[in-house]
Amino acid sequence: MDGPDGKIAHAELKIGDSVIMLSDQSLGSETRWPQSLGGTTSGVFLYVKDVDAVFQKATTARAKAAAQPADMFWGDRYAKVMDPYGHSWSLATHKEDVAPAKLKKRAEAHMSKMAETHRTRTA
Repeated sequence: MDGPDGKIAHAELKIGDSVIMLSDQSLGSETRWPQSLGGTTSGVFLYVKDVDAVFQKATTARAKAAAQPADMFWGDRYAKVMDPYGHSWSLATHKEDVAPAKLKKRAEAHMSKMAETHRTRTA
C-alpha cells in the first residue's frame, strides 16, 4: 500500500506460513529504519532449505554479509546479512539434532575460543 508521499505505507512478506509486515521510514510515526537509530532493534531468524544459496542471493541483491555461512555448534549451518536498510537477517539450515550434554560441551568450547580470540585481538 502506497502512502500519499509515494513511500511504502504497508507491505507484507510471506515466508512459509509467517507474515512479516514492513514499511518505509515515516517521520510522522514511530517507524524508523535501523540506520536512523544507529543500529537495529530486532532481527529475523529464518530457516531455509539451502542457507548457502539464500546467502548468495541476498548478497547479490545488495545485502551486506555479516557472517559467512558456517556449520555451528548447535547443529545449524548459519549465516547473517544486513539488508540495505540495516535490518538483521539470520539464515540457517538445520543439519543435526544435538543432545543436551553434547551441546553444552560444544557451547563451552565455542565460548572459550571466542574469549581467546578476543584476548588476542585486545592484547
